[in-house]
Amino acid sequence: MTTAIEEQVFGGEHHSGRVARPLWTAMKRGLLGRCPHCGEGKLFRAFTKTVDTCSVCGEELHHHRADDLPAYLVIVIVGHIVLGAFMGVEATSTLSTWQHIAIWVPLTILLSVALLQPVKGAVIGLQWAFYMHGFGDEHDVIEPHPGA
Repeated sequence: MTTAIEEQVFGGEHHSGRVARPLWTAMKRGLLGRCPHCGEGKLFRAFTKTVDTCSVCGEELHHHRADDLPAYLVIVIVGHIVLGAFMGVEATSTLSTWQHIAIWVPLTILLSVALLQPVKGAVIGLQWAFYMHGFGDEHDVIEPHPGA
């Protein structure tokens, strides 16, 4: 009987022979702006521009497909925080409309900007852990739209 707690690993398809990659570790590394593979190299070269390859382990990162998912997740997260806080303040105080605007608009903008890069990093970590979009050495096949 072992007392060590092993991290639950997702993404390894046992029938495919691929090694399982640790999902939560990869997402945490991405959240912190680090390479999901080694956790050492930087993931971003600019605010939301990823590096092509990790400078430490050489993992290729250019083929990720985070697309709009990070922005959608940030909208959901910030919406829940700001709306919940607004409703709590509105129920317990008598602030004017202008006071609400002065509080909630800047807070919404600051939270959105602050969360965008970490959320994008976590999405890239998720893709790496699940061997998605080129992280499994396969190339995505993009089917043409039937109407095109």
